[in-house]
Amino acid sequence: MFRHIGLAAADKATHPDPSASPTAGDKSGHAAEVKAAFVLGLRARGIRDLALLRALERVPRDIFVPHRYLDLAGRDLSLPIGCGQTLSEPWLVARMIEALAVSSHHRVLEIGTGSGYATAILAELAQEVISIERFQSLAIAADLRLQGLGLTNAAVVFGDGLSVPRDAGPFDRILVHGCLASLPERLLDVLADDGKIVAARPDPSTAARQILVETSRRGDGSLDEQGRGACRLQMLMPGLARIL
Repeated sequence: MFRHIGLAAADKATHPDPSASPTAGDKSGHAAEVKAAFVLGLRARGIRDLALLRALERVPRDIFVPHRYLDLAGRDLSLPIGCGQTLSEPWLVARMIEALAVSSHHRVLEIGTGSGYATAILAELAQEVISIERFQSLAIAADLRLQGLGLTNAAVVFGDGLSVPRDAGPFDRILVHGCLASLPERLLDVLADDGKIVAARPDPSTAARQILVETSRRGDGSLDEQGRGACRLQMLMPGLARIL
């Protein structure tokens, strides 16, 4: 089982008006230039979905990284976030979400909230996002960040993402921030018809590599798998963290 941390999934994403900030001016102009360079870098690496690029432009990565790494927030680097977890590099986050092909009417399940960065991007794209995190401290912190952004269509849950209750589904899209040897039946049970799951899988040709795999459920219930390139993610652990 799992329990909700804070927000109730409700309306489409909304944001505070940045023009109302008293710090607008030269700082905001510089921030805009940095953000533009950030997005252009992702485009140069092959991210083409315009809605996704706009979401990446709107969501400030710097609020999702520890303060000591603020100067690295705009770079394409994975960063530690506590509890032995990491925030994946922006290109990998974008690549996973692009493979998921999220639309505005979709209900999305995310396994592994982490700092909440990908959750915020998904909330910009989908109708509703349910994100599950096995570390309670990460779940609470991520929920506070989402509240601060005014994202009202995302809910953070403290629970075991590999034991999702069947009555929680169906979900049109499922994003797994981790590597799985095979897809758990519990995830397949909550995947809607014509739904997709994106997760890392071990490369059968070599144990040293992982492949990002997009699994689609066809109308007849059968599954189709397509590789989306090499990646590197932590192995997903079952259960709740006893501490942290």
